Amino acid sequence: MIKWKKWGSFMVITGALLFSNVINGMAAEETMFKERPVPLLKKEITEKMARFQYDNGLKFKYPDAVRGIYVTGHSAGGARFEKLMKLMADTELNAMVIDIKDDGGKLTYKPEPGSPYTGISQQFIKDPQAMLKEMEKKQVYPIARVVVFKDTTLAKAKPEWSFTKNGQVWENGGGESFVNPFMKEVWDYNVDIAIEAAKMGFQEVQFDYVRFPEGFETRDQQLTYSLGDYERSKEDPVQRRVQAVTDFVAYAREKLKPYGVKVSVDIFGYSATLPEAPGIGQNFSKISENVDVISSMVYPSHWTSYFGIEKPDTEPYKLIAAYAKVENEKLKSLKTPPLSRPWLQDFTASWLGAGNYRPYGKAEIEAQIRALNENGIEEFLLWNASNKYTPNVDYTP
Repeated sequence: MIKWKKWGSFMVITGALLFSNVINGMAAEETMFKERPVPLLKKEITEKMARFQYDNGLKFKYPDAVRGIYVTGHSAGGARFEKLMKLMADTELNAMVIDIKDDGGKLTYKPEPGSPYTGISQQFIKDPQAMLKEMEKKQVYPIARVVVFKDTTLAKAKPEWSFTKNGQVWENGGGESFVNPFMKEVWDYNVDIAIEAAKMGFQEVQFDYVRFPEGFETRDQQLTYSLGDYERSKEDPVQRRVQAVTDFVAYAREKLKPYGVKVSVDIFGYSATLPEAPGIGQNFSKISENVDVISSMVYPSHWTSYFGIEKPDTEPYKLIAAYAKVENEKLKSLKTPPLSRPWLQDFTASWLGAGNYRPYGKAEIEAQIRALNENGIEEFLLWNASNKYTPNVDYTP
């Protein structure tokens, strides 16, 4: 049985076909397989299939080094977008990480008619294509942020894909719920959203919350959840979680290959200092081996006493420099290390209390960037939840 499937601007044959049908679009001749060496045939298949790579029609040149900011869907679809684009034009900044699926599990854009995700759309970004065309015109590198396993919306809709306690979907202290990284259905749900972003024209998909809930090692026996295919794993609970998270990243990257986008993952900075983060399933090295870009969240405010620094938020340069040295050693040990592009802090952590924080402005942001640069890391992203970034910063100090 032969079926046709629409793939971009091509019609692709699916079903029971000979390789030569894909290569030549005609019936195979038996002698073809007898006379041609297998390596040559594999190479030809790869070259021919490459022609089927999805083309969204937008053209972006990768910057000399990505220097980006975080942008909510509300900002991307509202009046603030124009101000942020002006920030790009007036400074050395050149990239935006835009929420496509946010921390609550909602889409921030209006999907195409008939999309299975219409019901979870907040439609902040009314016209993603117009937004991306404006970014193309100004050559602002677009990165789609897709929050994966922290997803209250999906957890409530599909409790069987989540973690439950006493018959109710489990919530953390902030009232947020997670879906289960062991479930392949959850993988596909998120990968399909990432594919939509790639089709729109985003040049990179950044997966965030690629992990189990924090402190999961203390509650895994209290919650009810499926292990999926990992039921048969002989690994201990820690390594089983690591395996599931790593497998998702590898799976997502493979599924996104036909769309020509880079894949990046946000990861806790402290995971680079450990063999793995035992509760959440993040192994820095294993995740790094399956992505194009690794983005450690190294906000000074998020560290306790570490690297011999008693109050990290008060010493941004020292903290970032110490972290960069550890990460460099970790990446150096990998056969194919990804590009490092850490998240830096452009906000004041006053909640830490008097004496434990300092106001963050131009000097503190430049200190973080300088600490990276002096350790050979040229790319970075800035986080400010309200998207109000510090003025007059030299982003290439």
